[in-house]
Amino acid sequence: MHRHDHSLIEIRGQRIEVRTIEGDPARPTLVFLHEGLGSVAMWRGFPVRVAEVTGCPTVVYSRYGYGGSDRLEAPFGVDYMHREAEESLPDLLATLGIAQPILIGHSDGASIALIYAGTHANVRGLLALAPHVFVEDISVRSIEDAKVAFETTDMQKKLARYHTDAWKTFYGWNDIWLHPDFRRWNIESYLPRIRCPVMAIQGVNDAYGTMAQVEAIAAQVAGPCELVKFDACGHSPHRDQHDATLAAIVRFVAQVAP
Repeated sequence: MHRHDHSLIEIRGQRIEVRTIEGDPARPTLVFLHEGLGSVAMWRGFPVRVAEVTGCPTVVYSRYGYGGSDRLEAPFGVDYMHREAEESLPDLLATLGIAQPILIGHSDGASIALIYAGTHANVRGLLALAPHVFVEDISVRSIEDAKVAFETTDMQKKLARYHTDAWKTFYGWNDIWLHPDFRRWNIESYLPRIRCPVMAIQGVNDAYGTMAQVEAIAAQVAGPCELVKFDACGHSPHRDQHDATLAAIVRFVAQVAP
């Protein structure tokens, strides 16, 4: 069994929840970046499983405003994913001494990973699960539906298991995605600067985005890109197609870190 360490570390004046899983120090470190309502706990056992099968040291963290990290004090701006990729993530990697990560991002986390890889040459490989590179009508409709669910069902109670302040976490994400200015959010300009190998995984039934997202990535990145499309799969491939997603990640890691 791999040794785990769960701690809070200070990044840019904020306490950030970090879970590390030991692995072979000769192998690159996997860094998991969660979705718009995700956290360390929300990944459940998936990162541990990936760490065990690949043998790679693994880091999972909750962004500021999520999980057990410090509560969100001020609303996010339209550039919140850019700021995470260009400020917080580099500081986190430097603090943890991670020089050449393999980034595994889900949804917002995948977008952050793409921005980071488009501005930093040190990424060994990038796995994008249900990524967004622009805003689609389907995304906005589902995020409107999520707001209704949060306000009328037990969704808040469920999210409270994963976040210190579920109310602030939810509205921090929901308000900015539904802001009129956010419709113009687009990170395609970063894609031609991404030279590391990329694997983009998308579910056919994803309510938050279509195949146009991963096809834009494949068409525009400078390095090799493999698309993996799953039937019977929504916005969380690692949950909806757990075994197939694990197998794809293992195959990708073996390619970029033989």
